[in-house]
Amino acid sequence: MSVIGVRTRRYVLAILTAVYLVNFIDRQILSILLQPIKEEFGVSDAALGLLIGPTFALFYSVMGLPMAMLADRISRKTLIGVSLGLFSAMTVLCGLVGQFWQLAVARIWTGIGEAGTGPASQSMISDLYPAGERARAQAVYATGSNLGILVAFALGGLVATHFGWRAAFLLAGVPSLLLFALLFATLPDVPRGRSDATEDMADAPPLRVVLSRLWASRTFRFTALGACATCFTGYGVFGFFPAFLARSHGLDLSQIGFAVALITGAGGAIATYLSGHLADRLGRRDVRWNLYIPAIAAFLPLPLAPICFLSDDTTATLIAAVPILALTAAFVGPVIAIIQRLVPLRMRATTIATLILIDNIVGLGLGPQFVGTASDWLRPGFGQDSLRVALLMAMLGSLISVIGFVLAARHVRGELREVAQ
Repeated sequence: MSVIGVRTRRYVLAILTAVYLVNFIDRQILSILLQPIKEEFGVSDAALGLLIGPTFALFYSVMGLPMAMLADRISRKTLIGVSLGLFSAMTVLCGLVGQFWQLAVARIWTGIGEAGTGPASQSMISDLYPAGERARAQAVYATGSNLGILVAFALGGLVATHFGWRAAFLLAGVPSLLLFALLFATLPDVPRGRSDATEDMADAPPLRVVLSRLWASRTFRFTALGACATCFTGYGVFGFFPAFLARSHGLDLSQIGFAVALITGAGGAIATYLSGHLADRLGRRDVRWNLYIPAIAAFLPLPLAPICFLSDDTTATLIAAVPILALTAAFVGPVIAIIQRLVPLRMRATTIATLILIDNIVGLGLGPQFVGTASDWLRPGFGQDSLRVALLMAMLGSLISVIGFVLAARHVRGELREVAQ
């Protein structure tokens, strides 16, 4: 089996994290641009929820499975590179549209492109790092989402304030296109099974075999429940948080961008990394910590949610928002690490894609749509404050998440013993 040095391993992780970073720039920059898009096209909150939710999530999630099956069969480097090129081009196109429906179509193709990067990258990382280091490595990769949000909101808000929302989309696509060239020129294709000291001799099984195995795993089922409930709250709240700050607290786009970049970008990156670091460290004594840590991260924001969404004091709102926004990706490193241990090598990418499918259909697909629709429905009774109440209602997903992760922890040790045999 080929040997990959420490420096090469770190370089691969850095490039894949950068891919995830630009992925989230292109995905999340839309959130800070919702208000000017609403004003230009004259659409409702429900339509905005459809744009940032189902329009993207349905295609991103559904295409994730065939993309992951390809990742279990062909060069992961090639798949990641082609996908990166596609979603980069579509982000640029978002800045050139003339009608709302054209923006929706461009976002559909952005979702299709992004579907090819995640499972392939995460399965490659699992082949780079052994089980005892895997949660931290996956958490480092997951910080790309927080850093992408930091860039999207800090620069996106600034550019949109001075040059308009279209310029923000055009600028967002540039780093992705540069990374596209760097990836193809320098990234090695990591051998499967390298970190497990296992030769990759088996063919990838059919999808029905993978799904049957995952359905039989109570650990996977309850982990998926916890993860998708976290995504429901996370995407629902995050998608409309900038609009909430604009409407209820009167902040402009540059102020909103700075606040969200600081909380979700910088704070979230630290929280996401620490969750993986703690999972590796505590998990050496008891593997259940890979699921207890996401449960704790889902519980901590709940007591502060009423303050965040109902207070008229902007400072109190932003302080209370720190755990709500910063902990949204804390589950990723520990969860990806644990589900990779439940399946053989050639099921890893498809297993990740299955979890992403569930997370995004429920989380990204329903979360923003729920908040937007609830806000419209509550407006006759609550007026301008309808969005406050809708965001508070969305926090119910965090409570369900706690239950899911705790139930998964009850079964994980027994199932891992069965896999080892």
